[in-house]
Amino acid sequence: MEPLAGLLITPLILLMTAFVTHLTSSSTTSAAANAVAGYVFGLAWIAQFVGHGVYEKRAPALFDNLVQAVFLAPFFVWFEVLFWCGYRPELKARVEEGVLKRLEAFRREKIGGEMEGKRE
Repeated sequence: MEPLAGLLITPLILLMTAFVTHLTSSSTTSAAANAVAGYVFGLAWIAQFVGHGVYEKRAPALFDNLVQAVFLAPFFVWFEVLFWCGYRPELKARVEEGVLKRLEAFRREKIGGEMEGKRE
């Protein structure tokens, strides 16, 4: 979808792949590396659920679209890093405009739902 952003993350993905391959190919570190990775993975998912529940007061995107949550969310974070570094400010402005529109729609829907609940 964004070739330059994909090209920029490719070395990082290759480096992470090489590092994980190194950790899991050694018989002495394989079990420990997998255990640590499993714990980090589990804690990260728990932190995500807590963060969404406490700060956003809504369910994570995982419940809306599993593919988006698992495969596209890391690229969302990558774009946040790129935007912070000054990458394509016009794209950042368009994305932020779209986010604000969806946030307003979400708030209107939430307020409308609360009002209906009070009427009943």
